[in-house]
Amino acid sequence: MLVISRKPSEGIIIHDRIRIRVQKRSGRFQLAIEAPEDVKVLREELYEGEFKSPCELNAT
Repeated sequence: MLVISRKPSEGIIIHDRIRIRVQKRSGRFQLAIEAPEDVKVLREELYEGEFKSPCELNAT
């Protein structure tokens, strides 16, 4: 696991295709995620309901 610090409006890029940016709105921090349509992006609670383990997501 990689743990990094980011300030609002800063972000990271994963594999040249996925951009994650930190935003601050109404006193809350949010993640803005840009990804191609073929990349499935789910909140963790939805992911856990759909897949049993992280390896299953990579297998699909």
